[in-house]
Amino acid sequence: MKLQGLDIDVVRKGSGQPLLLLHGGGGPIAQMPFADRLAEKFEIFAPTHPGFNGSKIPKHFTRVDDLVFLYLDLLDELDLTDVVLMGFSMGGWTAAELAVSNSSKLSRLILVDSVGVKVGGREDRDIADVFALPGEKLAEIMFHDKTLAPDPAEVPDEQLQIVAGNRTALGVYTWDPYMHNPKLPHRLHRIKIPTHFIWGASDGLVTTDYGKKFCAMINGATMTIIEEAGHSPQLEQPDRFVDAVLDMAG
Repeated sequence: MKLQGLDIDVVRKGSGQPLLLLHGGGGPIAQMPFADRLAEKFEIFAPTHPGFNGSKIPKHFTRVDDLVFLYLDLLDELDLTDVVLMGFSMGGWTAAELAVSNSSKLSRLILVDSVGVKVGGREDRDIADVFALPGEKLAEIMFHDKTLAPDPAEVPDEQLQIVAGNRTALGVYTWDPYMHNPKLPHRLHRIKIPTHFIWGASDGLVTTDYGKKFCAMINGATMTIIEEAGHSPQLEQPDRFVDAVLDMAG
């Protein structure tokens, strides 16, 4: 699609109520099995953030709010209403900011292991520093089952370049301040639609304690914790994940 003069890749599949799916820092996830199951119930729209999956990031894109306005334009361009908005990690932060800005086209909000707020004090490390941790330690905090973490030695060079590009884009959008917007907690009261958090019990990037405190910032929000899953419950426990989504939005 052309949006704001940019070429944006959007995966579209399934039928039913529209579901706008915003991926996290690992890149697009619409080809995972969980998405195919959800496509039996929803019509999925899954854009790739500029800068991810080998795409270019415009020079004027420097913050998460650039994605927010891009996807508000996407909703207008596709003339979507009654949309279930679901975001993962950085995409969850984007989804929360979007719902704060304008939820007129949205029916529900689902945040999956989302970053975006600071729940502790100034010196507290609420969110692990993914840019400072070595790969082995990062896999340890991201996955319940460490064998599911990709082995760089087995990843083709072309894919490694995409991974490096994704990491760079993640830094552009989330580095300063790191992985959160200090003003967002003061704006979350604007979210009036049903909101549900889904969290991996073994997430070491943003723990369940972080998730519970984030959840408490949105009036009436509820939460499902998925056992035997880390930062990506949709990958480690796809069936339990889909069940949680359908319980909320099905």
